[in-house]
Formats: sequence, C-alpha cells, structure tokens
Amino acid sequence: MLNAIARILPRRSAVYSLSITGLLAGLAMPALGQDDSSAAPADGFAECKARLQERATAAGVSTETASTVMARVEHLDRVIELDRRQPEFTTTFADYLNRRVNEDRITKGRELLKEHSDLLERVTAETGVPAPYLVAFWGLETNFGSYFGKMSVPSALTTLACDPRRSSFFTQQLIAALRIIDEGAIAAEQMEGSWAGAMGHVQFMPTVFLKHAVDADGDGRRDLWNSLPDAMMSAGKFLESMGWDPDYRWGREVILPDNFDYSLADGRKLPLTKWRELGITDAFGNALANASIDASLVVPAGHQGPAFLAYHNFKVIMGWNRSEFYAIAVGHLADRVAGAGGLQNPPPEDVPSLSRAAILELQETLNQRGYDSGTPDGIMGPGTRSAIRQFQASAGLVADGYPGETVLEKLGVSVER
Repeated sequence: MLNAIARILPRRSAVYSLSITGLLAGLAMPALGQDDSSAAPADGFAECKARLQERATAAGVSTETASTVMARVEHLDRVIELDRRQPEFTTTFADYLNRRVNEDRITKGRELLKEHSDLLERVTAETGVPAPYLVAFWGLETNFGSYFGKMSVPSALTTLACDPRRSSFFTQQLIAALRIIDEGAIAAEQMEGSWAGAMGHVQFMPTVFLKHAVDADGDGRRDLWNSLPDAMMSAGKFLESMGWDPDYRWGREVILPDNFDYSLADGRKLPLTKWRELGITDAFGNALANASIDASLVVPAGHQGPAFLAYHNFKVIMGWNRSEFYAIAVGHLADRVAGAGGLQNPPPEDVPSLSRAAILELQETLNQRGYDSGTPDGIMGPGTRSAIRQFQASAGLVADGYPGETVLEKLGVSVER
C-alpha cells in the first residue's frame, strides 16, 4: 500500500513533500457543421433517421452497418425526458463528495487496486497515470464496472440527434458509434450505455472512444465493456493525451491562515512558493515545499469548508468532466484508495441546497445592485462567484465567493432547504 501511495506523490526530489458523467466535454470528432436540419420531433423520426443514415454513409460508415443499425433504432422518449430534466436543487459539495467518496467505495477501490496490480502497473508504465487515479475514475464512472447504463446507444444517440437542442453534437456521436460497430468492437445490440451515449467501464463518448480507445489485451478489438485491460489502458491514454504530468499529484488539502484574502481563490495560478509566503500550510500545518510548481486555490464550500491547492493534473481531470466537484472527488478518492486518510477539514453538511430559482434570484439581485454576475441562468459559475465576492467585500464579509446563508439573507434571496 505504501508503494501505491508513493505512485500518486510527485517524484521530483525538489517537491517530493507535495505528498464527470459527462465526457460530453471530452475530445470529439471534427465538427460536421452546425446545420441542425436533421433535427425532427418524434413524429418525423423516420425521416430524420433516413437523413442520419445518409450522413453516416457519407462519413465512411459501411452501407450495411448504417442500414442494419438504423433500421432497428427506436425513438426513446425517456432519453428526451432525461435530457430536459434539470435538477430542482443544486448539490452541495458535502453531499456530492460524501456520496462519491464513501467507505464502501474506498474499501472496494483498495481491493481492486491490489487485485489488478499487474494490469494497473502496466498502464502506469505506458501512460504515466498512477494506478489509484485509474481506480478512482473507474469507481466514479461506473462504480467499478457494476453499472454501465441500460440504454441502447444507437437509439439514444439517434433520439438526441433528431432533437433540435444539440443535434449537431449528437449527430457526431451517432456517426462515431456506427463507426465503432463497423470496426467490430461490439455488436449493435450489445452497445448499451448512458442516456447520453457514454459507454463501458470508463463511460467514453463515442468520439472519445474512436480517438483514444486501445486494444490492450491483444484480441483484435477495442472492447471497453468486457475487457478491463482495454478500458484501463484507454483511460490512461486519454488522460495522457490531455497532458497528464506523471511527476505530480492532482493537488492537496491545505490550511489557510486567519484573515486570508479569499479573492485569491479566483482561479489564478501562483507558484507554490508564493502560496507558502502567504501562510498556507499543508493539511497538517506543515510548511509547503519551496517549489515553483503552479497551483490554484479552490474553496468549494467557502471559507468554512476545506481548501485545496490544485496542480496541473486537476485541470486534466476537468478535461474528463468539467466539474470542480468531480475533479476533487477523483483526486480525493485516489488518495484514499492509495491509503491516505480523510479530509482534515470536512465540508459542512448543514448548509442549504439552493434551488435553480434561488440562484436565478441571486444573480438578478446581484445585477440589480451593480455586481455583474452575467446573464442570469440559474447556474453557479465563475461570473456569479465573482459578483458574490464583490458584494461580500463591500458588505464586510469574508469574500470567498460562496453563497452562504449570510450572503443570501443580506441580499434578501429566499432559500429552501
């Protein structure tokens, strides 16, 4: 286990003491254009399927595969329902992290780290991605292969490609899925995944599969459903392609000094030496390494929750799924699988889960008071956090950009628990 821990720590001697669902944002095929003329409601589904079949063959899919698969494709109302569904309440960081990095998953991850050590060490040797991270992605994406999704990927992607909202994107994904079937990676009737088309142990979108999936077991097929070697090596190759740095970890929990300037937690990158000068220590109060590695400060639950210094690999993880919560969960689960303990400052659990309506009201109120949060959309983003910081500073509050109860109360924004 100590060896596993060492593999996720930096190897450069100067800094050795540093110790999604989504893939919708992953690498994709070159755009096929923004013309959404294929889009059609369910009552025009047959005509849409025919147009998509023509586009697939024009893109190089064999006529036999395109005609056979598209003939069996069905419109899935459930897919449209899930695509339209927006969560009524946002998820707090405590709820997100505790659901994903729990004792059962940590225990299972450690068992699988040992069970598949030879395979994982091979992937690490070829890609530079340490084994605990591979296990962490696997755990978060499919709970270690226990659930891939039950949707027919061709039907789900055709349904979404025939819907106007994101037709171009899902047309690309459908054509990629047909190419995967065409190459013999999997039979069409066995190609099951999420409602959005993510597939296999590590939930690759079809375009990501085409570019990064590999045949690691030598059976002549890239099989991310039934071959763990293919899945793990493909995950490693994908992360390597996005610039994974094998010499450093993802980031680390830190302690901030009293009266810290939280405006610095705005995504800026500073050398570790600078963060050290500002009084930040590791989670146990020890001085940070006097090193030039760049890091950004992340405070996902505001000043009352944990703080993290995130390194380059944190951004690589966000190339897999553009959520900071997800990236922290991957990093923390990797640490725990490798043998580390829990957070020294766990996120507070007794905080409100804001509804999208409340966030919309917050954004509108900030804008009305002269704090520019951008166009109100009910989603917490960097513009909204920046506006909150400005308001907090003007109100004499800790300017951490977090919409805590005091901020909401002072702005007169209603909160539902």
